[in-house]
Amino acid sequence: MTGFLQFDSPNLLHLLWAVPLQGLVLYIYWRWRQRTLRRLGSQALEKRLLQGFSGRRFWTKNLLFGASLALIAIAISNPMHLTKRPGEVQKGADVLIALDISNSMLAKDVTPSRLDRAKAFIRELVEGLKGERIGLIFFAGDAYPQMPLSNDYESLLLFTRNARPEYITDQGTNVAAAIDLAGRMFESGGEAGRALILISDGENHQENAMQRAKEITRAGVVLHTVAVGTAKGTTIPAGRNSVRKDFSGKAVRTSANESLMASLARAGGGAAYRIQEEARALAEIRTAIQRLPKSTIEARTTAQYISYYQWFLIPALLFLIIEQLLWWKKPSATEG
Repeated sequence: MTGFLQFDSPNLLHLLWAVPLQGLVLYIYWRWRQRTLRRLGSQALEKRLLQGFSGRRFWTKNLLFGASLALIAIAISNPMHLTKRPGEVQKGADVLIALDISNSMLAKDVTPSRLDRAKAFIRELVEGLKGERIGLIFFAGDAYPQMPLSNDYESLLLFTRNARPEYITDQGTNVAAAIDLAGRMFESGGEAGRALILISDGENHQENAMQRAKEITRAGVVLHTVAVGTAKGTTIPAGRNSVRKDFSGKAVRTSANESLMASLARAGGGAAYRIQEEARALAEIRTAIQRLPKSTIEARTTAQYISYYQWFLIPALLFLIIEQLLWWKKPSATEG
């Protein structure tokens, strides 16, 4: 909805709890300090101990620090506003991107990880398109439509950026399900050429994946594949300092099935690529998409997310600077 702020990383808003916690700690400290001073029983000694101390400055400094903490927490959560703008009548093809988000995509045999490398590839690919309708599929042990064919590139990039294995409980790499879903998501008939970009490590595939690739090609869809990972493979992270293990306690290893991905592309009438050669893959896939038959796409409203983190980060930094410049003590020895 427009008119409301959304957050790219809403979980980081929990950092706001640090602000009331800071206030509670300061209040407890202040009460303890006042009681301790009253126990001295000597106004002269109390005045000597508090020489130059300003309670007003104490609370002002901590108020500035607390406000800066709150603003920084909001800024790193990346507040965004969804705006809508009228679309332009354009000609383009239809492109679906199927992204593997299975646990094996967390492997780090390519940097920073298979999934993050795939996300970066999608971002580069989409930013080089113009006029095409694009859609998004997430798959692991099953496949789900994440976004239908649309000109809303910003939403697709947002969905891609937030993709993680937890989105799908049924794990595995069911390539056949992704291809089958793509065939159903493409609209039948029409003049537009259609392409499916399958991005996966190709591991644990279903046996009928090849048959699905041939079927979707007969329906007029070109299938390109991008294999993510290495043939040598590696273990799959499970938390910070652990790896996934099988029932016998041995570390599970995962490797990219490049031969499967190449066979799927051949059956699908497209080309196969490795994520390590992404520059060539991006250029050739864009060229292949540009050569597809185009159809006139009706003008429609598209959504765009505008980030406002700087509105919170800049005042937070100003508050921190002022807090550092403000002395605990007053220039004079008298309490103000």
